[in-house]
Amino acid sequence: MAARKPRQVRPVDAALTRLLALAGKGAAPGRMAREVETIAAEWIAAPEADRMEIRERLDELREQLSEGVGHAEEQVSDLDSSEPAAVKQAGAMLAALVATRDAATRAITAFQASAPEYVNAA
Repeated sequence: MAARKPRQVRPVDAALTRLLALAGKGAAPGRMAREVETIAAEWIAAPEADRMEIRERLDELREQLSEGVGHAEEQVSDLDSSEPAAVKQAGAMLAALVATRDAATRAITAFQASAPEYVNAA
């Protein structure tokens, strides 16, 4: 019987897992944004980096984070305001997600500035 190859985790999925783990530890929005910047820098600096693939990853990461912000906004609006601790925690999570989405947007802008040929690629 042939040995199975370990399943390759998609870079965007690995990035989201990293961000979720950090958020689960209650990381501040600034820390979450720096993690997105680190992830983008790792992708760009990778020796085998394909510029088109990097652009697609950044776009997908931003899209996933934007969806997360939308879901978090819905959850915050549905919370019972008589539970201030829950409202505070949900607000902090929303702020962290907004910071990650905004950092992903800045990473795309910076990538486009460094590689203008990829501005309209995705």
